[in-house]
Amino acid sequence: MKQFRTLFIALALMIGATAFTNAQSKVAHIATQELVQTLPEYKSAMDQLQKLEKTYDAEIKDMLSEAQSTMQRYEAEANTKSEEENQKRATELQAAQRRIQEHSAKARQDLQKKENDLLRPILEKVRTAIQKVARDKGYDYVLDSTTGTGVLLADGYDLMPDVKKELGM
Repeated sequence: MKQFRTLFIALALMIGATAFTNAQSKVAHIATQELVQTLPEYKSAMDQLQKLEKTYDAEIKDMLSEAQSTMQRYEAEANTKSEEENQKRATELQAAQRRIQEHSAKARQDLQKKENDLLRPILEKVRTAIQKVARDKGYDYVLDSTTGTGVLLADGYDLMPDVKKELGM
């Protein structure tokens, strides 16, 4: 009876250890930001965004210089104009300033929207590739090891080479 009990305890411990080993998840890591930045599509998208940003900057600078030259002209002519005319000109300058601010805000919104539109398919492509490689390699979880994402130590398996291969890089 004592041997049966010892055998039963040994068997229970062995089953528990096997279950514990099987229950452990396989975890890998990848620096997604680094991966995305190496893609040619990302570089192309950033070039497009920079061109658009330069266009908006040029428009805003033109508007500012026009408003500034108008203000200087109005200041120079202020002594020769009536009070009513000067008030009208001040209102006109305030309206120009408002238009510049509105254009600047719209430019920022347009740039943000364009960035989202350009990067969404790239990020989806990367996510799909990471997911496929992780499943093929049998990993349950993939952590983002990009600096500042919360992973302090990434000594586990790095999926970067496999995902780059999947993406054809």
